[in-house]
Amino acid sequence: MPRDFYLQETLVVARLLVGAILRFETQEGVLSGRIVETEAYLRDDPACHAFRGPTPRNAAMFGPPGHAYVYFTYGMHYCFNAVTAPEGVGEAVLIRALEPLQGVETMRRRRSVSPDAPAARDRDLARGPGRLTRALGIGPEQNGVDLTRGRLVILPGKARPEGVVAAPRVGIRQAADRPWRFLIPGHPCVSRP
Repeated sequence: MPRDFYLQETLVVARLLVGAILRFETQEGVLSGRIVETEAYLRDDPACHAFRGPTPRNAAMFGPPGHAYVYFTYGMHYCFNAVTAPEGVGEAVLIRALEPLQGVETMRRRRSVSPDAPAARDRDLARGPGRLTRALGIGPEQNGVDLTRGRLVILPGKARPEGVVAAPRVGIRQAADRPWRFLIPGHPCVSRP
């Protein structure tokens, strides 16, 4: 996706990222998946990490659009976001879930899924933000990287999915009722129906 894609309104970017391809070139090979669920976080949103202004933890959110914002949460996993809005404005889109496409065996190994497990289990490999980063190997080293070029990129999907719906966000307490989660309804890789 070109840089100006990320300069659109964050809610528009969050919806348009559904169906795009997240691709990461790792030492173990290329890993990719179709984005099936996102969540938007805006500067005036009390659930947004940028709500109270810049800190060392959220600095990437205030950086240039089209860069990664990766943070550690609940003392156990990382979450991956695409920074949106002009530089200096703290907004981003959380990538909540992927449909695995490429590098599935590597994702299975990283998620400790047996090679003998049925292929149906693959729907769970990147179903949720913590599982997604674990499956792809995204961590603090990717915080702030340019998503428009390099080893970690978001590419346009082959076709825009039909019927993307807006729903309340999940996994947060404040402003959870805002319909800023976008997903493909009924898709088996969505983190929550």
